Amino acid sequence: MFVFLSKFLPLWVYPTGIITICLIAGIVLVRRYPRLTQAILAAALAVLFIAGNRWVSTALARSLEWRYLPPAEVPEAGVIVVLGGGTQAADYPRSTVEINGAGDRMLYAIQLYNEGKAPFLLMSGGYIEWLNDNPVSPAEDMAQLAMTFGVPAEAIWLQPESQNTYEDAVFSAQILRERGIDRALLVTSALHMPRSVALFEAQGIDVVPLPTDYTVTQREWEDLTRGSLQEMVISLVPNVSNLSVTTTVMKEYIGMLVYSLRGWM
Repeated sequence: MFVFLSKFLPLWVYPTGIITICLIAGIVLVRRYPRLTQAILAAALAVLFIAGNRWVSTALARSLEWRYLPPAEVPEAGVIVVLGGGTQAADYPRSTVEINGAGDRMLYAIQLYNEGKAPFLLMSGGYIEWLNDNPVSPAEDMAQLAMTFGVPAEAIWLQPESQNTYEDAVFSAQILRERGIDRALLVTSALHMPRSVALFEAQGIDVVPLPTDYTVTQREWEDLTRGSLQEMVISLVPNVSNLSVTTTVMKEYIGMLVYSLRGWM
């Protein structure tokens, strides 16, 4: 039940959820309370403009992504832990496992393995029955993709039970302790890294954060803050991409708050 609520309830505090609530309230109240309805609709429009403009979404993403920047030299460790979320299962008409927008996790982890940074890859990610009809876990999908790129099966460890990032850390840490490993290279999206590092460290695992899948680069930040007047004006207009980034950042901050309140990090 916690997993379901943790994924359902935040939907209503994300920008699209707030806008939806405002629109429903406006429809219900418009006849009896026209002025209140105007205020509610104005609030919905304000949320859309604030959450959907590039200035806000980029600044919010940078506040998380730039906490951990790539190290000048990647050290060696006993294992590379890869958190799920970067693959799409083979599901007709998709003929094979594919990577999605967060698929850089897999590509970077395979690159690190090929560079000899660790002798093993630990794929972490479980399948949620009510969220996906395909019974194959993200961990298994990642393993299949890694083997497609030449990683031998004996170099891959699976952790297919977790249903959220907290369980990623708990179940992965258990595997690492059983194998005598207390230091690992941790690969996940840059937005997801602050929460992930805190959770793994709370389990007593020393991790080297190796973020990938950055939303905000140095050049993009400079273009935004030093761009022309035309670029600045365009950046204020809300669009779906910016709204998606803002939502993802909110998901991470809400996750960190809830996990902190539960004493998990």
